[in-house]
Amino acid sequence: MTRTALRICPLCEATCGLSVTVDGDRVTAVRGDRDDIFSKGFICPKGASFGELDADPDRLTRPLVRRNGALTEATWDEAFAAVQAGLRPLIEAHGPDAPELPGAREAAGPPVAVVLGNPNVHTVAGALYPPALLAALGSRSVFTASTVDQMPKHVSSGLLYGDPLAIPVPDLDRTDHLLVIGANPLDSNGSLCTAPDFPGRIRALRRRGGRLTVIDPRRTRTAKLADEHLAVRPGTDALLLFAMVRVLFEEGLVDVGERAGHLTGIDEVERLAADFTPEAVAPLCEVPAERIRRLARELAAAETAAVYGRIGSTTVEFGTLTSWLVDVLALLTGNFDRPGGIMFPLSATGAAPRPAGPGRGFALGRWHSRVSGHPEAKSELPIVALAEEIDTPGAGRVRAAVVIAANPVLSVPDGDRLDAALASLDFMVSVDPYLNETSRHADVVLPPPPPSRSPHFDYAFNALAVRNQARYTRAVLPLADGQPDECEIHARLILCLGGQDGADPGLVDAMVIAAALGKAAGDPHSPVYGRQPDALAQELTGRTGAERRLDMMLRLGPYGEGFGADPEGLTLDRLLAHPHGIDLGPLAPRVPGVLRTRSGAVELCPGPIAAEADRLRGRLTRLPGGMLLVGRRHLRSNNSWLHNVPALTGGSNRCTVQVHPDDAARLELTDGGPARLTGDGGELEVPVEITEAVRPGVVSLPHGWGHNRPGTRLGVAAADPGVNVNQLNAGRLLDPLSGTAVLNGLPVVLTPVR
Repeated sequence: MTRTALRICPLCEATCGLSVTVDGDRVTAVRGDRDDIFSKGFICPKGASFGELDADPDRLTRPLVRRNGALTEATWDEAFAAVQAGLRPLIEAHGPDAPELPGAREAAGPPVAVVLGNPNVHTVAGALYPPALLAALGSRSVFTASTVDQMPKHVSSGLLYGDPLAIPVPDLDRTDHLLVIGANPLDSNGSLCTAPDFPGRIRALRRRGGRLTVIDPRRTRTAKLADEHLAVRPGTDALLLFAMVRVLFEEGLVDVGERAGHLTGIDEVERLAADFTPEAVAPLCEVPAERIRRLARELAAAETAAVYGRIGSTTVEFGTLTSWLVDVLALLTGNFDRPGGIMFPLSATGAAPRPAGPGRGFALGRWHSRVSGHPEAKSELPIVALAEEIDTPGAGRVRAAVVIAANPVLSVPDGDRLDAALASLDFMVSVDPYLNETSRHADVVLPPPPPSRSPHFDYAFNALAVRNQARYTRAVLPLADGQPDECEIHARLILCLGGQDGADPGLVDAMVIAAALGKAAGDPHSPVYGRQPDALAQELTGRTGAERRLDMMLRLGPYGEGFGADPEGLTLDRLLAHPHGIDLGPLAPRVPGVLRTRSGAVELCPGPIAAEADRLRGRLTRLPGGMLLVGRRHLRSNNSWLHNVPALTGGSNRCTVQVHPDDAARLELTDGGPARLTGDGGELEVPVEITEAVRPGVVSLPHGWGHNRPGTRLGVAAADPGVNVNQLNAGRLLDPLSGTAVLNGLPVVLTPVR
């Protein structure tokens, strides 16, 4: 007997609502939920493949424990006992209470690294439990996918607004002019800008007479839809944007509008921009000076305008500076914190608004990595430093790792070195549904259940959504006999770190709830100020600890019921009564309340940014040369996750090196023939795809491929493995403020294979 159920898609940042058909214990069909208050029926190929991904026969269904050198199936109790036995001795011998190690650069806690991958932000467990795990472990060796992705945006937001999580997004549905730089939302479905049906929203922009300009070295699907596409030289985005800033000042086009009283440092920005004239940067960007001037004038003249930059503008040498400039352009043209410009979403589980005033601010480099001395950013170290932290002898060496939903062997520069480093660890535990290129090194693999058997609430992406809303879906199918849900897996892992294997996993949720309610009860601005935390906890509803936590966050959030303070406010029960979601309205101005800087204002010219501008100034006399490598995204892919789903492989989703016809002719390359790519980290042989989608002097190779290492269980991916683009990259070049690896604009040599 078939039935239908609702599920929010967890496969990209669009967070579309799905209507799934269930027959017995399988998802047999998927379509977009037409009644979803946010996505309104939109679905992409990834969402349509939800059932196939869910039933992938290569997904692990039982834990694996390494015995006599081989990973074999085990019970859950055996697996967690092995985790505790592997990690506790290392924590006790080298943890915070151990004697100080001679020669260690800085105290870093136990020699256990925590590695968090991109899929964590797509699950309830990945959003709720890592903070408790990090607190229980006390390690400063924390590495995430952010430093091969969006960390520059966190850092620029931290420096500007005092909060690295306060990231403004383009108000897509009301803007008149959208300038996109280094982003391809028609293939990515949007990123750091949660917007179901991005293509439809761009078409709506065009229908209302708006303008779309795309700056990208590739003619992407998004660029093809644009009014104008500028094929900029990779890695020169900061120069181009700084020249636009210079034009705004030079031509008297600066108008900060109603936010003038909340900004500091405008004069300093004008001084920083002085040398970046369009004429000075044009030869490097390879965009005519007059066109740069016109870009600035168009932005200033638009009724409303928004600038949106993404991974092509963050994974570059000046990624933080570029991310800062994206917001500076909005600030200087009066398009900051107003409808149609860039605005701050207000998530239903975010902190309730507080009175405006100075905050604690944001600091970089509070500690440094052991080997190369990389500064931390947002409590993380650059993930390119993980291998050296493992394989470099000395005090404080990383000896074990907890890897959650991450595959850094494929996603991080010089995967070969990291591959060998992981193999040398004393102990490794991986929470992953697959035996992939990274988890194959684990001593214990803990597989979470398939998405259909997990609930979903978008804690991270609702804070980046182009419209405020809240949606929650419970699991479509029950858990298999004996299978813990993903939240229980995380909770038991946390207990193992404290030597409490066998304790009730609900203790973790209870402790988090008690701490959060205790803090709220002591906050004079909270609706529960002065009340008893234990009594408040008794009011929470939900079937599980994770649901009780969601109920608590909704009640205490900006739209919450406040434990009786606002009877019409949000609770878990109210959200469950609206299975297609609750619309909370368009984005609204949030300045100055959102600001957490020490001054209480937007600090336009913080010291680290000024220093980076000085460093960029040194590039004005250096002309780029040679071939440059950029990545590319495909609608039917998401890093290395989805290469084992047959419906999403093949066709145009191929691992090829795209080359412009002029370069192909000059190098005597043939379409479909092999070519050799060489970078500072190694060389690859890859099929050529000749296309005008890339500009001359640029080659493009997609990220996430290279499924040819032994010991994995990814049958579909291994049959068409492709090559690992990150093996071309030694990982020596970083954006210094954020520690983000330079993945785009990487110098390479391209030669035919004879």
